[in-house]
Parts: sequence; C-alpha cells; structure tokens
Amino acid sequence: MKLKVIYISIIIFAGWLIPQNINAQNKHSTKTDYPSYNGLVMAGYQGWFHQREGKMYNDEKNIRIDMWPDMNEYKKTYPTGLKLKNGSTAYFFSSDDKSTIDLHFKWMKDYGIDGVFMQRFFNPAKHRSKIATKILQDAFSAASNEDRAIAIMYDLSGLAAKGEDCSILIEDWKFLVDSLKVTNQNGTQTYLHHKGKPLVAIWGVGFPDRPYNIRDIGIKRFIDFLKNDPEYGGCSIMLGVPTFWRTLQADCISDPYLHEVIKQVDIVLPWMVQRFTPLLHNDMDRYRDLIIEDLKWCNANGIDYVPSIYPGFSWHNLSRFEFPDDIKPSGSIPRQGGRFYWQQIGTALNSGVQMLYVAMFDEVNEGTAIFKGSDNPPVSEYAEFINMDGVPSDHYLWLTGQAAKMLKGDKKLTHSMPERDLDSH
Repeated sequence: MKLKVIYISIIIFAGWLIPQNINAQNKHSTKTDYPSYNGLVMAGYQGWFHQREGKMYNDEKNIRIDMWPDMNEYKKTYPTGLKLKNGSTAYFFSSDDKSTIDLHFKWMKDYGIDGVFMQRFFNPAKHRSKIATKILQDAFSAASNEDRAIAIMYDLSGLAAKGEDCSILIEDWKFLVDSLKVTNQNGTQTYLHHKGKPLVAIWGVGFPDRPYNIRDIGIKRFIDFLKNDPEYGGCSIMLGVPTFWRTLQADCISDPYLHEVIKQVDIVLPWMVQRFTPLLHNDMDRYRDLIIEDLKWCNANGIDYVPSIYPGFSWHNLSRFEFPDDIKPSGSIPRQGGRFYWQQIGTALNSGVQMLYVAMFDEVNEGTAIFKGSDNPPVSEYAEFINMDGVPSDHYLWLTGQAAKMLKGDKKLTHSMPERDLDSH
C-alpha cells in the first residue's frame, strides 16, 4: 500500500511538472494592457512612405498617392518635386524617421484611438527588410510609450502564384518574437491579445485577383504553427477575407475551402473598402444587412467578427500606372466631410459589433488615411489630390475617437455625425 501511494504521488507530481514546463517555454508575455480586441477601435498602419537619399516624390509625373498629409507637426520633413498653391515647395514625412512614428502614436493617444495593426508584407518579411524592421521597432517602442495597442498583420500581397508558401513566414514570426520582442516589449506591455492570447492577423485569403491558390500556400500549416507551437504559438488568429466571404460570391473565390480555413481562426475581418459608397441610395442598408448575417454565421461557428470601415477612397494617381486604360476619378468614393465614415460607424455599432477595424491610419495611396490631412494639397499638371472638404485636418482622428467612446459605452451612440466644439479642443 505504501509503495502504491508513493507511485501515485510520483505520477501526480510528474503530471504537474509537464504543463508547467510547457508554459515556461512559451516566449510570449502573459501581461498586456490590451487583453481583448472586444471594445476596441484598431486601425491598419502601412508605414511604407519613406525617403530614399533624402528625396521623396521628386517627379510629379510619377506620383502614386492621392492624399496629402498636414505637415505642420512633423519634426523632420523632406522636400518633394511638387509645389503648393502659393508656389512654395511641398514637404512630406518619412516613415523610417522615429519622430514620425512617435507623432502618429501620440495622435492615437490624444484622440482616443486604441491602436494599430502593423502591416508586415510578405516580401519584406521574407527578405527581412532592414527598413521595414526599423519601422516596426519604432512602432513597438512608440506603442509602449503611449500605451497604445499594437499587433502584427501579415499581408500576403506579393506571394507568387507558384512555388511560394506562406508558412515561410513562420521564420519571420520567430525573428519578431526573438529579436524584436514584439510579444514581450520593454516597458509597458501593449501587444494586443484576444481570448487571453497574442493576436496575429493574416490578410489576403480568398480574393480572386490574387495569383495564388489558397489550397497550395500552406495557410493551414501557418495557422497551426501560430496556434499550437509550444514556444512561438499559443496565439489567436484574425483572418482578412473579402467582403462576401460568407456566400463565396462577388469579390470572393467560390471555393468552400475558404470556410474550412476561417473555421480554424478566432476572428474574421472582411475587407469592405470600395464595396460601399455614399453615392448609392440606401447603401448603408446593404452594409447593415451584410453585417447582421455575417454575425449570425460567426456566432453559429464560435468565431468573432470585426467589420472594416473607411473614410473614403481615391486612387486616381495610382490608377494611371495600374490601369492606364481605366483611370479612376479623384475621390471616387467621396468622404463628404466625414458623413460617409460616420454612416458606417453608426450602422456597424447599431448592428451589434463588438470591435472595429479602420482602413487605414496612414494610407495615402488610396486616400483612406484618417491621420491629419491637408486641405491645401500640392497643385500639379499631372497629379490630382483630394482635399479635406473644409473640415479640420484632425477631423477623422476625432471621429474615430468618438467611435471608440461609443463602442466602450462611454458616450451614447448617435446615428448622425457628432458635432464638435472646436473651441474646446
């Protein structure tokens, strides 16, 4: 009997040791100021606007951006080949200046925007781009200093049609965890978690215009690693998919394999940019109905859901190179001074969503940026820029902050765009 008791005790002790050792091997900190995406407004952050040899946008015939930033607060600026209306040189920021990143994260805190997903594009990740890595380092430092949520979003743009496998990003995730300590920051821990685990986003699955077949790119292998690897896993996953992912129609591939992949993740993020417009009568009814049905599907399958919202869209200058036979008009989806943006916010929140994804914080190529924009952009014979419709440069930062307050229940939801007391700001 005595030997039997000792034997049982050894088994219990060994059983206690094993999970403790497994947990000790995991490289992610369990501490964070942001334990869940629920109740947060997060934006996407490109961070790819950087100078080369001190020059930016020197050739006005080669401009690919449609929106100009308000440059008044940047510590370091770069001359361009463009002129403002008064004939003076137009200046631009560079994302690889730490002061630029610091300013952007300061704005997030000032206006109550919870944080950002840092875009990690396939090729820079694959080749371990020094510039992209520096920008990421600066962003994580700024997020910690300003106590803003931050997370990695792997964007599969750039993945080739054949011979490339997105599970190669496993090595990049190891690099980010080991070398950049993204899930174990120095200072304040702000890496965004969801369901108690670090959240990693993968964007670009299910779009028919992509050259790759989602059955052949190792997407399940990548997801399995992020979820189950004993050292680098233990993560929650958010998957970026087309707007009509649920019905496998319109902007989405018709392959039901997409649903198999979605059922392995924790959050689904439909990309809704360009899918809705204020120029169509009652288009917000269609937006509402889509969200409600998406939520039903997600609830039935135990998956969380975050819709994307955007202030407007313009890619006139970019389309001159991408679609020379179909050049897009400037401001093709107009901002209407924020009314279109607020229609989406109010509709989404009223439909019962628990989180929002803003496209994007700094995306000036497609004119979706919510950061401070200029109502006095450069003038050019070749390039054309949207303006701010006469609203203050920080209007969309302020609106996004109001959305965050309403999502958290700190302020009553208003269906019409909230009015702002400019004298009090």
